[in-house]
Amino acid sequence: MQHFYFDHNATTPVAPEVLETVVSCLGQVYGNASSIHHFGQAAKQRLEAARRQVAALINASAAEIVFTSGGTEADNLAILGLTRASAAARKHVITCAIEHPAVLSPARQLGAEGVEITCLRVGSSGIVSPEDIRRALRPETVLVSIMHANNELGTLQPIAEMARIAHHAGAALHVDGVQALGKVPVDVQALGVDLYSMSGHKLYAPKGVGALYARKGTRLAPVAYGGHHERDRRPGTENVPGIAAFGAAAELAARLIAEDAERLAMLRDRLENAVLERIPGTGVNGSRWNRLPNTSNLYFDGIDGEAMVIALDLRGFAVSTGAACSSGALSPSHVLKAIGLSDERARASMRFSLGRTNTAEQVDALIEAILASVAHLRRISVHA
Repeated sequence: MQHFYFDHNATTPVAPEVLETVVSCLGQVYGNASSIHHFGQAAKQRLEAARRQVAALINASAAEIVFTSGGTEADNLAILGLTRASAAARKHVITCAIEHPAVLSPARQLGAEGVEITCLRVGSSGIVSPEDIRRALRPETVLVSIMHANNELGTLQPIAEMARIAHHAGAALHVDGVQALGKVPVDVQALGVDLYSMSGHKLYAPKGVGALYARKGTRLAPVAYGGHHERDRRPGTENVPGIAAFGAAAELAARLIAEDAERLAMLRDRLENAVLERIPGTGVNGSRWNRLPNTSNLYFDGIDGEAMVIALDLRGFAVSTGAACSSGALSPSHVLKAIGLSDERARASMRFSLGRTNTAEQVDALIEAILASVAHLRRISVHA
């Protein structure tokens, strides 16, 4: 049986061009980028070329890119690094209830260190109100951390407006851009962000590599200690094959972003419209308008999401109930709860996230599999 992948927000397959880069690097560029001999310099060149490629994708300068092991480390470096570097006697940080655990957990850690944390509520649209940020700001606010795109709903936040509000009050803005990068255009200058987190495996590069954009002049306290790599911002020998792959994926994304977005939005709408028209007791969670082109979060009343994931997997389709990093958790999604869904409806929700390998034929086959799975699961729940 063929299996089709509709879980691209969890991770993406490595693009063929990117795979080529990894393999050539692993085989030929084995020097340490800190070594001054020929082999070290070859590695350094690949590292710096990738830095320029990632910078170009977000309209930054190469010196503002810090390579990390992924989005989680980039979020930690941004949130802990900036807040701890602040000399203020009292510190306050603002975030929101639908953030990824990679943001909420470091915020909690800062709370344990005596920093005051405000976690903003979010309405049913899944979009944070800039006015709520304005109201939450205090003289001691050092950082506002709001994601660019939500991993479960796909909703996009009004980042440029939030940056203006934060800066007016003298606070910095960190944005977790892990789900947005490669799916929508990102221009850190136009957005006005101070810190922007990125991850390679969400845009067809391997796992284990990410980056943090840190605007020139932004002070970060270290969260790990060691050598002087990455301009003293992140110690450790750089993962050159992973970083080179991330660079190749960034260049590919820059080329394909408009074409991908248009095609995936059409496929997503085809899926959603068919489900909403043909299956009663269904709907879209969060805003249908301000969101990523590839993401759809739907509820199927009277159905257990985990059972639905298994039913679709048995029919050859990979989907998810929400964030991959919290799967295995029996409690309903914190994101869906935060936008006002009941436990029951949150547990009856599914995320479909499309990518480059998906076709209209696959979407049509998925629609039929959803119809069959829903009919089956609703039938057995009535008899249970």
